[in-house]
Amino acid sequence: DIYFRVAFKPVATIAKRQNTVSTAGKQIAFSAQGRHDPCVLPRAVPIVDAMAAIVIMDHYLRQQSTGKSK
Repeated sequence: DIYFRVAFKPVATIAKRQNTVSTAGKQIAFSAQGRHDPCVLPRAVPIVDAMAAIVIMDHYLRQQSTGKSK
């Protein structure tokens, strides 16, 4: 088994309406448009599995290419 820790940055866009200030200095209400996921957890496991497999295979192929296999 291989164990490691994974961290994700917080989601940058949320669908909640927010009060903010425009570049012109006027107060406006901002609401994100489009499809944004508030939680990345359902997609996290397959993404981490795939990236771990890619990195392990990459290191294996590098080791094989040097001809110094143990």
